[in-house]
Amino acid sequence: MMSQVRWTFSLLRGGNQRSWFWSRSWSWSWFRSSSLFTDSSSPGLVLQSRSTDVHQNLALEDWIDANVDLQRCGVLLLWRNRPAVVIGRHQNPWAECDLRAMRKAGVALARRRSGGGTVFHDLGNLNLTFFASKKAYDRRRNLKVVTEALRNLRPELDVQATERLDIVLDGRYKISGTASRLSRQSSYHHCTLLHSADRSALSAVLRPSCPGIHSNATPSVPSPVANLTDHAPSMQWEELVEGLAQQYSKEFCSGSPTVLVNPSDESVFPGIGRLEAELRGWNWTFGKTPKFSVEMSLHLEEVLGSVRLQVKDGRISSCRIQVPPGWVPQQLVGELENILVGEKFCPNAAATAAAALLSSENRPIRELCAALLQVMG
Repeated sequence: MMSQVRWTFSLLRGGNQRSWFWSRSWSWSWFRSSSLFTDSSSPGLVLQSRSTDVHQNLALEDWIDANVDLQRCGVLLLWRNRPAVVIGRHQNPWAECDLRAMRKAGVALARRRSGGGTVFHDLGNLNLTFFASKKAYDRRRNLKVVTEALRNLRPELDVQATERLDIVLDGRYKISGTASRLSRQSSYHHCTLLHSADRSALSAVLRPSCPGIHSNATPSVPSPVANLTDHAPSMQWEELVEGLAQQYSKEFCSGSPTVLVNPSDESVFPGIGRLEAELRGWNWTFGKTPKFSVEMSLHLEEVLGSVRLQVKDGRISSCRIQVPPGWVPQQLVGELENILVGEKFCPNAAATAAAALLSSENRPIRELCAALLQVMG
């Protein structure tokens, strides 16, 4: 049963105590009077986001983790996004995805707070986030919700959770990846579920922007993937969502209906706009990249050159360019090196900084600038 409601959380703190108050268009007295927020062994609430914006939905995850008393109430959040690439907290976007192709196709980039590898989202991919107290954190139990729901919906499907805590179909094809984040008292575990994702778009964007990167950032592990609809063509999206919500309620003894929520509503989620803005910002998306170096050959029109860059916090910390003597004045090469140091490792920022050289009458220096911008994705 789906119930579209307007509801608000008001969280009061008295020392370490937190209290819940709900308001909605119809009475929440059942929830307040029941054991939903007082019996840690049974509560569970299912929310479904109405947004398809990746940054809004990631901000909703942060808000729930920071504001909901998960000692008293577990939460399942169901959400999906318009096309986006989501990297793990400790990953390098230039090594994980083709930023140039993403800009051209209008595919968003987001860095999540949890670790793990890079995933492609679109409207054919369902995301599930299981929130619980740190003590109740149990990824295998969460994945059991998914596999049992799929078996109930289509008994002929061979779905299993692996040792890596992925879910595979027919023992081979990955249909779900997983990542998690643990705080001092709370936890969340989120996973993808490929229903009918565009796999051609996935393969087009999940390749490096810059092949010459050397880094200790967490690399993704490629796996063969499949959609549920490849093996169960009749499975409808709504059927899948409802089946998962029902299985979560069964597993966690929750009889509450699925609640549709709008993560852009500040009256419901106070302060969520600030969380969203942080997740959208360059400093989080690119600036949190672990330091790395780039060593690449530069195939210029007449000669072969090379570049060695060090990048820290998303900005170029050192730059060394080598080209054959006499091809371009060394003074201009040194000027370009000095201009780039301190700039964002970003073609737009670097082009703005090197605008004078890009419009120079010296053709080789223009060519060298353009080649360096290509390196940055």
